[in-house]
Amino acid sequence: MLNLIIRLFVNAVALWVAAQLVGGIRLTDAFWPMLLVAAVFGLVNALIKPVLLLLSLPVVVLTLGIFIFVVNALMLMLTGWLLDPLIQVDGFWPALLGSVLISIVSFLFSLLLPEGKRKRRR
Repeated sequence: MLNLIIRLFVNAVALWVAAQLVGGIRLTDAFWPMLLVAAVFGLVNALIKPVLLLLSLPVVVLTLGIFIFVVNALMLMLTGWLLDPLIQVDGFWPALLGSVLISIVSFLFSLLLPEGKRKRRR
């Protein structure tokens, strides 16, 4: 449960960083709505993204994985469409740049934070 809460805050921080650095992404400044955006973004990535990756698998293989950036941008655009007053994404290119920044920030946080409860077997 703690790992889920940590992931929620990491998503919120990553979305905030993307909104600060990319001109075409606007995010609410209020705390609770920002957490709602992070939760919906996490749900979209958990439920819809795997299906989309499976359907686009030939293109992902053909482009050596670069098409995954396009799928990530589409997930950010879908989150912006679902929560229009809270997060606004002004098109594909801001979504693409924002998704790359979100991936980088999430990766950096995953390096800094512990993995959760992993027990070592002896």
